[in-house]
Amino acid sequence: MSDMNIKEQAEKVIAKTYARFPIVIKRGSGCTLWDEDGKSYTDFVAGIAVCNLGHAHPGIAKALCDQAKILFHVSNLYYTQPQVELAAWLVEHSFADRVFFCNSGAEANEAAFKIARKYFKDRNEPDRFRIIAMEKSFHGRTMATLSATGQAKIKKGFDPTLQGFDFVPFNDIKALRKKISNKVCAVLMEPVQGEGGVRCPDPKYMKAVRRLCDETGTLLIFDEIQTGIGRTGKLFAYEHFGIEPDVMTLAKALANGLPAGAMLAKEQVGEAFGPGSHASTFGGTPVVTAASLETLRTIEKENIVEYCSSTGVYFKKRLYELKNRYDFIEDVRGFGLLLGMKVGIEGNSVVNECINRGFLINCIQGKILRFIPPLIISIEEIDSLVDCLDKIFAGHL
Repeated sequence: MSDMNIKEQAEKVIAKTYARFPIVIKRGSGCTLWDEDGKSYTDFVAGIAVCNLGHAHPGIAKALCDQAKILFHVSNLYYTQPQVELAAWLVEHSFADRVFFCNSGAEANEAAFKIARKYFKDRNEPDRFRIIAMEKSFHGRTMATLSATGQAKIKKGFDPTLQGFDFVPFNDIKALRKKISNKVCAVLMEPVQGEGGVRCPDPKYMKAVRRLCDETGTLLIFDEIQTGIGRTGKLFAYEHFGIEPDVMTLAKALANGLPAGAMLAKEQVGEAFGPGSHASTFGGTPVVTAASLETLRTIEKENIVEYCSSTGVYFKKRLYELKNRYDFIEDVRGFGLLLGMKVGIEGNSVVNECINRGFLINCIQGKILRFIPPLIISIEEIDSLVDCLDKIFAGHL
């Protein structure tokens, strides 16, 4: 099948759930991707905040291949070493005591919803089942996770959504305090709203949310599917705010591109999941957990989180330089290498012009350019993108 036929065939056989860019990616290495014509692109999307260690990482590839030669799958009816070692790593490096493995962020959030309800059922409080989520949030595309998402466009066409979710404005403690009742089992939030526009909360708000949950006996669930695994310049974004959740969900960068998700919980909450309460056939398979373990060990060994933090500061400074130069740039925001730039022009036109010039970036909410490169992105690659954006923006004056 020729490369042109790949695109034509895709239009005939693949569900049209994505508006794809008209390029066929053939291979990648580090922060660079190549298309079918050999054109290179510096990647500031990273599979949507997934490939934190870049593409075709040799250490992860070796761990994957070595494990594949030994054992692919035996089901969670039995113990496997990579899964146990991965869970132990996550427990050691986070607030949590228990880990449930699945395959995606949506599945991790489903597990979080279930454990929150089960926790209160086990405590003879069956009326505490409602979950308060945030406006402009994003938690997934399954029926439960889209029901928990605070964006009408995600729910369009799928009514009626599942009941049990209420919404309040993000970064508004008064609204949250007013909404909490003895029917609420959990508050659900992203420490930074990635899909909602890289919206960052006030640290005082985050501490107030934790206090309110403590005062009312409500569980606090952090969706760190996009923010976790070093993306914000901390291993987990909750570390920026000096608080801990009761439950946290992870996916995306957990295995640097393989389908992996996890729901982490404190012991008291984790006890709600006993035998038969929840399951995932492919959750935590030996191959995936071996790759994930290598990903996390590499991030730790090579001080990638610290590098991301310092590089993110530099990148944000360069974006502010553009903001000072162009009046139509309204805002620059974010932590680490989860950065956003709100522009007063059509964002997708900027994305397309970047593609033509050899850079992959992302646009969300219509006019917010999002920059989520591999955490190994170099200063030189950042400078090249900023120079590219400068030229594009100059053409819009």
